[in-house]
Amino acid sequence: MTISLSGTALAAAAIRAGITGTPARLAIVTATTDEATAWYVRSISAAAAKVGISCEVVETKDVAGTLSELGNDIHGIILATPVPGEVPAAEFAMGIPPTKDVDGANPVSLGRLAAGLPAFAPATAEAVVRLLEHHHIEIAGRRAMIVGRSTVVGKPLAHLLLNRHATVTVAHSRTPDLAAVTREADILIAAAGRAGLIGPDHVRPGAVVIDVGTNPTADGGLVGDVDPAVADRAGALSPVPGGVGPVTTALLLSHTVDAARTAAH
Repeated sequence: MTISLSGTALAAAAIRAGITGTPARLAIVTATTDEATAWYVRSISAAAAKVGISCEVVETKDVAGTLSELGNDIHGIILATPVPGEVPAAEFAMGIPPTKDVDGANPVSLGRLAAGLPAFAPATAEAVVRLLEHHHIEIAGRRAMIVGRSTVVGKPLAHLLLNRHATVTVAHSRTPDLAAVTREADILIAAAGRAGLIGPDHVRPGAVVIDVGTNPTADGGLVGDVDPAVADRAGALSPVPGGVGPVTTALLLSHTVDAARTAAH
């Protein structure tokens, strides 16, 4: 079974439910020429236009200054990564007010998420949960394995799954005998950023596999972290592209509407 969900439909439904009287406004701050990032920014802009959200892409060499200068009429802010130089993206993300941090990048947002307090979750991590719920895949009591420990996906996703009563394990590049560990999972999420990392030998027969990887290819395409041959062994597999990505975009737009609705009150 292929796990997918119409991201645009999800966003449109959220926007219809969150009419504020004023168009929601999103700003994407970018300081990189990375082609994968450019593709991601274009996809968000195009989806925003389809559902009536104003989206401004701000290209800058002064990330901190640009974030501080964004006006009060901006409801949602996304900092595209990578950022140039030696300053971690999280340092810049601290300049995003949590009420506008629609991709959960500010460490304050991540801390609130970990503490079970209201906060915008990183959209990619939340997209994994939305996909599972949309396909009525049981999370409570299941063994969930996340391969990847980034603050964008792995760590926040662990909290989201724990909040839904899964038994969660996080593996990473230094996990010995990765295949032996991942074969224990009922739900396996690949989020390491390494093309083809997860093969059939990593998957228990019938397990649900969510591929979060977006690895550019030489011909301008995208491939995931999961070998396509896994489809013959897994009970369900999300595609790349077309799986987690569209839902991530939709959630960013949905979060922006939520932020606009909060600001209107």
